[in-house]
Amino acid sequence: MAQPPNITDTFLREVDENLRRDRMRDFGKKYGSWLIVAVILFLVASGGWIYWQHRQQMREQAQVEQLADIFQRLGASNSKGVAEQLDQLSKDGDGAVRASALVTRAVMAIEQNDLKLATDKFREVANDGDLPIPYRDLALIRQTALEFDKLKPEEVISRLEPLAKPGNPWFGTAGEMTAAAKIKQGKKQDAAQLYAAIAKDKTVPDAIRARSVQLAASLGVDASAALEAPAQ
Repeated sequence: MAQPPNITDTFLREVDENLRRDRMRDFGKKYGSWLIVAVILFLVASGGWIYWQHRQQMREQAQVEQLADIFQRLGASNSKGVAEQLDQLSKDGDGAVRASALVTRAVMAIEQNDLKLATDKFREVANDGDLPIPYRDLALIRQTALEFDKLKPEEVISRLEPLAKPGNPWFGTAGEMTAAAKIKQGKKQDAAQLYAAIAKDKTVPDAIRARSVQLAASLGVDASAALEAPAQ
């Protein structure tokens, strides 16, 4: 009686490979043109992204150089055309460039006694969540200082609460304005304690610490020990 042929593993692998080749050939016939289009689009998109990044870097570099030139001119007391350049950078710039342009424009406005424009520029920076936090905090401090006399005490306190805390880089200035607002509320003891806390914080500039000692003393709290030099 005849025996059936021996189906070896090698034969099975050959059959499996042939089937896969047939499937790929059929797939290529059916979808080959679409695959080519997809690859081309991917390459175009990748090249476009790289080109856009390069253009963006060149653009940002040019803006930084323009800003540096503006600072040099202001340092030389040459402000001709600077306001217009800063306004343009405020529109076209990104991140730190835009923030620097807005803050510089606000400072120029203060020098020109245009406090409304200065306040508006600082407010724009403070309220822009896309700008770096250090710029936003600086702008909030300056905005609040310019508006202080027009604001209700509770509004000053609420606005500056995140900054008027020990360890925050703006604790000294924000704390002073917060304490002044508390005095307006009649909370003199709270204000005195806040002044004392400012005096004790060695990260606060010495001039602010010394002033806080005096203000705390005027409210009946002796914080002078905070300024005493440590024993040798």
